Amino acid sequence: MNKPDLSHNHYQVDTANPHIILADAQDRLMLMRLVIACPAGLYQFQPDGSLHFDVHGCLECGTCRLLCGEAVIARWRYPDAGQGIEFRFG
Repeated sequence: MNKPDLSHNHYQVDTANPHIILADAQDRLMLMRLVIACPAGLYQFQPDGSLHFDVHGCLECGTCRLLCGEAVIARWRYPDAGQGIEFRFG
């Protein structure tokens, strides 16, 4: 099965007001859910063991919110109008 090419999409990110804010979670198993499940691969463990999240490239699918809820995600909402992902096929 071919993976979708996400490079065609356009992202308009409000870095001053991101639509996802992580809580100060320490449960590594919960954090591992994000690393494994995010379809855009935006959650990555760093060499020091901390979790890095990059809101750029978010597909706004809600997977992180559904898997971890408030235990890891302090805030999840759709971006403001004119912000977020613009899907471009082809």
